[in-house]
Amino acid sequence: MRQVEVAVIGTGWCGGIRAETLSKSALVDKLHICEIKPERLAEVAELTKPATATLEYQDIIDNPNIEVVYISTTPEQTHYPIAKACLASGKNVLLEKPLAIELSEADELIALAKANGVKFTIGYSQRFNPKIAYAKKSIAEGRLGKVVNVMVSRHLSRTLGKKIANRVKLSPAAMESTHDLDFVFWLLAPAKPVRVYSQGAYGYMKDLNGSYDCMWSTITMDDGTLVVVGGGWNLPPSYPNYCGTWIEITGTDGALILDDTSRDNWLNTVKDGTQFPMSTMPGEQVDHAFAGQMGPETLHFLEAVLLDGPVMVDPEHARMVMETYSGADVSAEIDEPVKLPLTNQALATLADLKAK
Repeated sequence: MRQVEVAVIGTGWCGGIRAETLSKSALVDKLHICEIKPERLAEVAELTKPATATLEYQDIIDNPNIEVVYISTTPEQTHYPIAKACLASGKNVLLEKPLAIELSEADELIALAKANGVKFTIGYSQRFNPKIAYAKKSIAEGRLGKVVNVMVSRHLSRTLGKKIANRVKLSPAAMESTHDLDFVFWLLAPAKPVRVYSQGAYGYMKDLNGSYDCMWSTITMDDGTLVVVGGGWNLPPSYPNYCGTWIEITGTDGALILDDTSRDNWLNTVKDGTQFPMSTMPGEQVDHAFAGQMGPETLHFLEAVLLDGPVMVDPEHARMVMETYSGADVSAEIDEPVKLPLTNQALATLADLKAK
């Protein structure tokens, strides 16, 4: 197996995980990192010992030896220009969600990747959750019969919710439920969404950026399957970046209930009280092991490039997810169901929402 030169642009929380994972892989010849905060760049450089560390992402673009780039930048508005530059230079790209802010930007990135013959995927790491993988396997094997309904309830602590809400003006449907829309549509493929109805409730987050505390969306698939997804970011402060998820999948021949609330990892100390370690969405490094999804996801994309295999998340699928949560935002605004794909009228309403 040949080795490859790899870069990570943006080494915050998620980018730091990816950089550390890549620094330990025998598939990586040289690691390059980019970060706009000098102190964080120095911290990750000390941890990963990269070949180069830079404050300018153009240095990554200009290096012809770098074949694979992981883009983990914030705020999310930076995704499109950086991904466009990487794809245009012929590099294979894993881009954290969201795919883009505008659907037209998503279309441009997808077309650019195809034109240049490079691999392009979106970081929906929940597909590497063993419980989700088991659900996919169970449905594919027909153990549940025809799936009738899928319900997902995902909620974050306000510690992380506040951090996200302060950096980008996107809803919990766009920032949290996007993960669940991705894997649910993956579970139900080839069915596609045809209608979404969403409602939101205000609370703690309203004064921060005008966002709902939580949103619940009902999606109808073209085969009649009903999907209900709830996402919020207002749980009381707890273990840093805690995430709890409950999933119910019912079919004509069976049901599958998945408890992903991390209550099986319970630490109680005099100093810090009750905590639920290893309960963050991307996961975390635990000495020699990685507890979570983002580590395996990072290596999977690298192997897809080296083996010329399929990526886990097709960008076209990510665009469908993007259009669905955009429809949820419109639905919550007008208090009516919204058809998918979005009509010109819905797109106009969405543009007005973004303008506000």
